[in-house]
This record gives sequence, structure tokens and C-alpha cells, in this order.
Amino acid sequence: MSTPAYVFAPPAVTAVPVDGGGSFPVHRVYCVGRNYADHAVEMGFSGREPPFFFLKPADTAVPVAEGQTGEIAYPSLTSNLHHEVELVVAIGIGGSHIAAAHAAGHIFGYAVGLDMTRRDLQGEMKKQGRPWCIGKAFEQSAPIGPIRRLAQTGELLAGSISLAVNGTVRQQGDLKDLIWSVNETIEQLSIAWTLQPGDLIYTGTPAGVGAVVKGDVLEARVAGLGPLRVAVR
Repeated sequence: MSTPAYVFAPPAVTAVPVDGGGSFPVHRVYCVGRNYADHAVEMGFSGREPPFFFLKPADTAVPVAEGQTGEIAYPSLTSNLHHEVELVVAIGIGGSHIAAAHAAGHIFGYAVGLDMTRRDLQGEMKKQGRPWCIGKAFEQSAPIGPIRRLAQTGELLAGSISLAVNGTVRQQGDLKDLIWSVNETIEQLSIAWTLQPGDLIYTGTPAGVGAVVKGDVLEARVAGLGPLRVAVR
């Protein structure tokens, strides 16, 4: 039996460059909400609440090559676009109900990412008890730097995470302060969804989130990984 022809050309696969060669094809983009205590406090919450997740489409990822400055367009419908620097975990081996003790065996590598947020729209949706999609899952909302393999970095359990805008540091934290560790996050995610090779997990942001405007240049860093530079156009 012949395969039916597509009625239009399928979209290209979003792929993130891998340090040392190759590309990582993106399947899904998962994000963890309020996963640093200081950020939870600045958003009006406190304590170690159960983890919660939201998703972005795969094509919201904006891969930026090593040493390059990526570009994102200032999105429509907002006057309060916020930066959120995050450690991104790239899944290489899928599975469901993955125990935290075995989670590292499913990690392909790590990258630096930005969870860009239309904060005004997100806030309005929260007030109305509606989904956040319009505030989080818009085009170019998930810039990401090259992925470094776990074999290169080892498990990233601690180390500085920071973001500067036009050279001024706004966010500064440490991976050890994640409320839900990377391995615990993988465990919880894999109960709710069957993780697949190609999944990206944005693991949360420290305090200091704030607005950016056209012309700003963001530089995001995580210890053990190369910097991610992105300009807002």
C-alpha cells in the first residue's frame, strides 16, 4: 500500500546543535513552574509545593550556535516581556515511571535556555483561572544554546545560574537550590507523560525575572555550559 501524499510540505524538525557534532531533534518542550524558592516568593508563593508543568510547542525553541548571538522578535499583545534563565535537560532515552535514582541514565545532556514570558498576559489568565498558554507558548519563546553531553559535563547538581541584560546581572542563583531536583523532576514528569528521546525539560528559574525591550541583549549562563546570547529585535 502506498503512503498517501501530504497535502502540504510538513514543517522542518526543530533541532538543537550538540557540542562536538550532530543535532538534537526536539520532540516536546516541558517547563517546570516556580522551581526555585526565591522565585516562588517573588511570584507570591512559598514552600515546596508539588511540582507542576506546562508545555511549549517544539518549534518555539530558538537554537543558538556556540559563540553566536541569536535573535528573537518582541512578540505581539504584550508590553511586559520577561526573561527567565533555566537549565535545560535533554532526554536521550525515553520511559515512563522513571525512578529518580535512575533518571540520570535517561539524560542525553544539558543546555542553557530562556523561558520568555508575556507576563501581563500570563497574569491576566491567572486572575481568570484560565490556561497560561498565551503567556508562555508563543513563537520564539524558548531560546536554547548548544547541548553538551552528560558524558562531558557529568550530572549538573550544583553551580551558578545567571542572566545579564546589556551586561547588568539581573538573575543569580545556584542549581543546588532547585526545589525539585532534575532527577525528581524527571520522575514526576514521567508519571504524567511518557518521556521520549528529543524531549527538553526547562527546569525553572531563580529570582530576578524582569522585563526586556527591543534592542536588549541577554546573556544566560550555567556553570559547566557555554553562554547563551540572545538579542531582542
